[in-house]
Amino acid sequence: MATLIHTLADHSDDVNYCAFSSSCLATCSLDKTIRVYSLNNFTELPYSPLKGHTYAVHCCCFSPSGHVLASCSTDGTTMVWDTRNGRMLAVLEQPSGSPVRVCRFSPESTYLVSGAADGSVVLWNMQSLKLYRSGNVKDGSLVACAFSPNGNFFVTGSSCGDLTFWDDKMRCLYNEKAHDLGVTCCDISSQPISDGEHGFRYFQMASCGQDNQIKLWLILFADFLGVELKYKCTLNGHSAPVLACAFSYDGQMLVSGSVDKCVIIYETSTGNTLHTLSQHTRYVTTCAFAPYSPLLATGSMDKTVNIWQLDLKQPCAGNTVENESKVTVEDWSEDDVSAWLCAQDLADFVGLFKMNNIDGKELLNLTKESLTNELKIESLGLRSKVLQKIEELRMTTISVSVTIPDEFLCPITRELMKDPVIAADGYSYEKEAMENWISTRRRSSPMTNLPLPSLMLTPNRTLKMAISRWLETQQK
Repeated sequence: MATLIHTLADHSDDVNYCAFSSSCLATCSLDKTIRVYSLNNFTELPYSPLKGHTYAVHCCCFSPSGHVLASCSTDGTTMVWDTRNGRMLAVLEQPSGSPVRVCRFSPESTYLVSGAADGSVVLWNMQSLKLYRSGNVKDGSLVACAFSPNGNFFVTGSSCGDLTFWDDKMRCLYNEKAHDLGVTCCDISSQPISDGEHGFRYFQMASCGQDNQIKLWLILFADFLGVELKYKCTLNGHSAPVLACAFSYDGQMLVSGSVDKCVIIYETSTGNTLHTLSQHTRYVTTCAFAPYSPLLATGSMDKTVNIWQLDLKQPCAGNTVENESKVTVEDWSEDDVSAWLCAQDLADFVGLFKMNNIDGKELLNLTKESLTNELKIESLGLRSKVLQKIEELRMTTISVSVTIPDEFLCPITRELMKDPVIAADGYSYEKEAMENWISTRRRSSPMTNLPLPSLMLTPNRTLKMAISRWLETQQK
């Protein structure tokens, strides 16, 4: 079970990132500030907010000791702060001056990586606070980064969809096309796993992207092999681009946040959905597990950060009460059905339903005969209870409005467009929403994060007519 225990609402604009140390939580925002909170009672530390950046702060991260905090910004700098007193220790300027999108400390705090919109990657020496090495990805903006637990290599993700692996000398080791529409985030689990066959220790990696997908990978790093990357599986829980993903400290859970406004927690060993959280009212831009406590933080364009307490003893957590409004029952996966059973106090049937591959469509088609003859539920009382719950679900399903085609929804508001316009990035948006986006001095695309070559908005009359025809069919 995941329980919302606190909401932080101190930022005056979109929350872009949040990060934990063993004792603090840091958040950063389009409002140019970084805020730091104590985990004891979630009160803001006396020196917070940290001010120094002149434009939006995209990312922040703690050093492994928690004594140093780094933040990076559209202003082309990565700033280093002392978390004990809030003092600014250094301003590291990206050589190209390009907006810095991501920053990460190495596990031993030897280096700090900063990645920028022009694809430049810089490795900073944290002892001297000077540039150590630099490089460039072959294409796109650099938007994601993660270190291996041993610090021997790190991976970067770009807006063109590539994952690129580097060693600690900034040598490019390997490149993989991972997400067709662009990578948005990546993370490497701190706990290695064994393949059980050759005794190799693999690192688990997760990547997510504009293609609505989360991919799990296994990475083998050895001097005689270089980097070997194995695709493990794809997690398909979100209905819109996935903007953030992060492993729990033990590597057993993965959390993701999406444009669909939902947060999903997965069990990494099986890929099963443990929880779906839908309290945010705008895009979920960031999520992070605390390292030594059962806490989860999620941040959003709704300007808030939610703090969740996880009940790690609860193996079967219901997610459908929150998820029903997001996904029609017919589209439920087997995991969604399992979660629904738990929520209806029917957890004893999870194994039976999974064994018979009961998904949402199958669930709605179950009858007294199929429960008796196919699922072999002998108790009349239990059959009646299951049928009653299914009938309630059918009635709920009938009353739920028809799913709106995704192409009719504004990518910013996720609501049906009334006056669609085409922006310079080629995507269509609700006119008012896009005008508001631009009026806040954001010249980047809401979908790609890349700079907009023009602020011109062109009416999309073809899409507007298609929406009108669709609405007419729903009224018949």
